[in-house]
Amino acid sequence: MLSPRSLFQEILDHDESFRLFCSIAAGGEAQGGWENGRIAALAPADERDLAPKIARHGADEDKHGRIFRALLDKRGLDPVPVPPGTDYTMLLEKRGIGLAHDRLRSDEPLTVRDIIVYLAHSRVTEQRACEQMELLRRHFGDHPDVGRAVRMIARDEENHLAYCHEELLRLAAAGHGRTIQRALHACAWAEIRVHRDVSLAVMARMGRILGWTKVRSALVAAGIHAVYVHERLVGRRRMVTLSMPERRDALGTPAAPAPGPEPSGRAPTTSPAA
Repeated sequence: MLSPRSLFQEILDHDESFRLFCSIAAGGEAQGGWENGRIAALAPADERDLAPKIARHGADEDKHGRIFRALLDKRGLDPVPVPPGTDYTMLLEKRGIGLAHDRLRSDEPLTVRDIIVYLAHSRVTEQRACEQMELLRRHFGDHPDVGRAVRMIARDEENHLAYCHEELLRLAAAGHGRTIQRALHACAWAEIRVHRDVSLAVMARMGRILGWTKVRSALVAAGIHAVYVHERLVGRRRMVTLSMPERRDALGTPAAPAPGPEPSGRAPTTSPAA
């Protein structure tokens, strides 16, 4: 049966597809860690109180990258280069979403508007990350190999999303509501398109590795396009609304350490790349 659970189980069971999955995930998390670290360092004087939370966000992203690399190490696998068409963060930057890397490499302090752009970008992308990790936690939270990592990353993503809601609402109350809404809508429109393109690229590569039939590949692609259409019509609303989270000051405490090695479950399945 074709379902998110069966698809991920297939990816998990095959060394080459698992290696690609973890490599893409680790690369994205490492990039997010660097971006948040630079934003924290360049935070404007009016938002210096926010800098430790931004740094905590970056520390969490770095930790997630280490977790994905540790999952590869556990199976004796080396990471592979991230194919350009699957690089979510790079494609978002190319569409002008978030703060440009050239801006973050400079030593010029950011403005409050820059902080709004950063938080709006994070609010949209953390919504996606939170939903994806919740799906994995629901189906694989008890898995002997990846369960502990999935549970920890899912909790962190929930904290990140709560933090974005709270800080954007604070800035909206300070008179930045229109700027925030414009930034959220622009980011959401771009994100759902990039998410579709990245999903198609990743699943096409997975299909080649796993030897999917043309029919199976077409069904997976059709499902991705259907999600995209739904999000264009109604689904993006969940990305642009703001509500005060139950979990307040979610990034006001030190980051939890990365989990240590878990006891090994089944022996990994080894198959050559397609």
